[in-house]
Amino acid sequence: MTPTPAPARPPAPPPSEDPHLATRRITRLSVGAALTLIALKAFALGASGSVSILASLTDSVLDLAASLATFFAVRWAAAPPDEDHRYGHGKGEALAALVQAGLVFASALFIGWEGLQRIFDPRPVTAGSWAVGVVIASIAVTGWLVWMQTRALKTSGSLAVAGDRAHYAADLASNLVVLVGVISGAFLGAPGLDAAAGLVVAVWLFWGAIGMLRAAADHLLDRAVPESDRAAIAQAVLADPRIQGVHQLRTRMAGSVMMIQMHVDLDPDLRLEAAHAIVVEAEHRVLSHYPTADILIHADPRRRAVAAAPSEPAPAAEAQAPAADTPPAPPKGPWS
Repeated sequence: MTPTPAPARPPAPPPSEDPHLATRRITRLSVGAALTLIALKAFALGASGSVSILASLTDSVLDLAASLATFFAVRWAAAPPDEDHRYGHGKGEALAALVQAGLVFASALFIGWEGLQRIFDPRPVTAGSWAVGVVIASIAVTGWLVWMQTRALKTSGSLAVAGDRAHYAADLASNLVVLVGVISGAFLGAPGLDAAAGLVVAVWLFWGAIGMLRAAADHLLDRAVPESDRAAIAQAVLADPRIQGVHQLRTRMAGSVMMIQMHVDLDPDLRLEAAHAIVVEAEHRVLSHYPTADILIHADPRRRAVAAAPSEPAPAAEAQAPAADTPPAPPKGPWS
């Protein structure tokens, strides 16, 4: 059988914006925004004595701690692989997300306790106009930051930035609750509503912390990427008819880098150079969809296999068993 000639190697996918640069930029903005919010809310608390403002200020202080953790984590996660960390440092972002979740839990407990005390011992809210103005300014700053973080996530997919954005998005909603509480306490003569607003903020933060904890745990436990991404990867690989099947597809995230491993079935009569060229082309097709991916493809010889339809999900993309005249495949491990 005449070996299939190896086609010319396709050009590498076009470079995209550096995701690490985007994460570093947005973490600087996050720290600056947290400092601005702390200054504004500290002034409003001194003038008004509002429990809602106290709750929001406490949350902003923890926001600063979380933003600082994210600031350093994304820089450590962007460090290249070294002798002791062959897969890089990307999971540092998940550790930062765990820190964020712990701080949010602490914030929720403190605010909830303070709110309960003020419900039984209500205190009037003074300087309501100043407090309302500060809360409105906080809403504007927080909304701008969440918008900037959303833009950065489209480039980086950073778990640490996603956790930071989730925290500030919760702040955005809680600030609206705080605004209602301050207005109720200062202008409607109902300080109990101010304390109740603080409790609402506490519950909101607690729920957000649970979501952050789940995302970080999935990352640290190497949860597979969504089914749609796995199907897209298999479809990109099987676009070449010379690849007769894909199996043992494994995916996980390390920071913003998607780790992809798979086996592909090729004609056993191919020369090594031709098989290598086919695999490299497949890698470039996957990189066109996931530019920061780290891809490892193992070529398996096979005489006959049924290629999976492009529309099939990735787990169903495995080829059928080899014919009787083909040497048996080695046993699959627990992660097959």
